[in-house]
Amino acid sequence: MSGSDWHDPFAEDPDAVERERRRAEREARRRGRRQSLGEKAAAGAAPAQTPPAETPAPAATQPPPTSEQPQVPAAAEPVGPNIPPAETAPGGSPPPRPPARGPRARSSAMRNRRVIGAILFIALLGLVIFGVVKVLGKLTEEDPPAPATTSKPAPKTTDLLIVEGLTREQIADEVAKNVKGDYMKASDSPPKDFDLEDYDAENAPNLEGFLFPATYPIVKKETAKELVSQQLEAFRSNFDGVDLSYAKSKNLTPYDVLIIASMIEKEIQVPEERKLAAAVIYNRLKAGDTLGIDATIRYYLGNYDEQLTQSELADPHPYNTRVNPGLPPTPISNPGVASIEAAANPAKSDAYFFVVKPGTCGEHVFVETQEEFAQAEQAYQQALQEQGGSPTDC
Repeated sequence: MSGSDWHDPFAEDPDAVERERRRAEREARRRGRRQSLGEKAAAGAAPAQTPPAETPAPAATQPPPTSEQPQVPAAAEPVGPNIPPAETAPGGSPPPRPPARGPRARSSAMRNRRVIGAILFIALLGLVIFGVVKVLGKLTEEDPPAPATTSKPAPKTTDLLIVEGLTREQIADEVAKNVKGDYMKASDSPPKDFDLEDYDAENAPNLEGFLFPATYPIVKKETAKELVSQQLEAFRSNFDGVDLSYAKSKNLTPYDVLIIASMIEKEIQVPEERKLAAAVIYNRLKAGDTLGIDATIRYYLGNYDEQLTQSELADPHPYNTRVNPGLPPTPISNPGVASIEAAANPAKSDAYFFVVKPGTCGEHVFVETQEEFAQAEQAYQQALQEQGGSPTDC
């Protein structure tokens, strides 16, 4: 066919050029989408690799259409989402497509992930339960027996009772078999942690009155000094809790209250009479009269059993309260807390005398006048002569 016979269809179909241009643009867009999908797959979770797009043969290699066979442009292939247009590979067969990742593939992968997650959760839960069982097992196990200690057992103690109203000399006789050392020497002066000035007793010749009566636990090798320290601590604990405001209002010192309490402890056996006996002492001190308490004479003489003679009653030593007005120089016994409280807070009474009541166990008659006292004294002396001794019935 000569060049003059070749007929250009574009000369006869002016729209063909435009259709060819649009087809070329569509091909370029398709190649761009395929390239973009390839880059996303490489950066994502390993989608199937897409074979490199082939460049279509240039239109110049195709034989030009003749006028007898007009060129019909190829229909555009449908292009859906993520579906590249079909291309013809060399040799006429279509190129291989990447495996489809539709809803079914995604659903299967999701199920696989859920199964794996459930297996991991069950395994982790089993480990937790195993650990809890182990911990509970250790907590419920019995503790192993404690190793035997080599420490010495606590020393065995013995209760030592010191009753109210004893003098320090009488206490020394009572504890001689229970403590080591000289109790009289140990009770001559206080230890450094006990200050007699706290009780206005800095001039006290010894600790008479401060040796508090109580039950003390002592060890086998207890010393007299250790026992005295316990008694002083008990005294401080009990005496410091007594209200001394009334006694102070009568110009009485703590040591004066202790002296009054020591006389009450020696004279009175019936608890209800303690405050009445204290009232008699307060009333006679206020009047500046003698107290007439024979227990002070007995303390000086050390005579607690025999009847006092007239010469002993008349001897003007400092402890003779029949002769000397006021209080004796020191306590005459070691009183308990009941007598101390009575001495600090006497009964409200005008009683001025008290005399032993015959036929009783230590009871007294409390009277106000000299005439009443004379009658009570006569009854006591008559019973004393008839019985040849103390007219008490205990």
